[in-house]
Amino acid sequence: MSQAIFIDRDGTIGGSDQVVLPGEFQFFPYAKQALEELKQAGKLVFAFTNQPAISEGKVTREDYERELKQFGFDDVYLCPHRHGKGCKCRKPSPEMLHQAAKEYHLRLNECVVIGDRWTDMLAAHEAGCIKVLVKTGAGEGEYHKYQNQEFFGKWAEVSPDFVAENIKEAVNWLLSQN
Repeated sequence: MSQAIFIDRDGTIGGSDQVVLPGEFQFFPYAKQALEELKQAGKLVFAFTNQPAISEGKVTREDYERELKQFGFDDVYLCPHRHGKGCKCRKPSPEMLHQAAKEYHLRLNECVVIGDRWTDMLAAHEAGCIKVLVKTGAGEGEYHKYQNQEFFGKWAEVSPDFVAENIKEAVNWLLSQN
């Protein structure tokens, strides 16, 4: 069994809090190094992302998968559906995490999700993963809502295991835990 790290794309490793199409995506200055450090530590590194532009016909799934694998991800877990379409894979559903666990024989309680949105934290929580919120992208606003107890229902039951300023700090914390 290998520990896997699931990392959101937009707002976590680059871009902004909005979806950025392949070819236009820019890494945060420290993100590429952080991904490389995880790989050097022997971690499986998976992209874990909602990309509704696919279902809107703006881009193909293959475009995203090719770009993410070029970034160094071992595999890509991607929901192509728009919000409200009733799919089972879109975060905050843990379905993509369960799919990866089956394919790679993972113990999800040993895996980590790093993201900038509460949907990432909720998916991780429901799958039993370690949860790391980064304050880049939408993360600062999400963290503010968390601190002010603005979430309700099952969303309010979720607490990050670590809150990082950015992906680099998240990876430093993660690697210091082993």
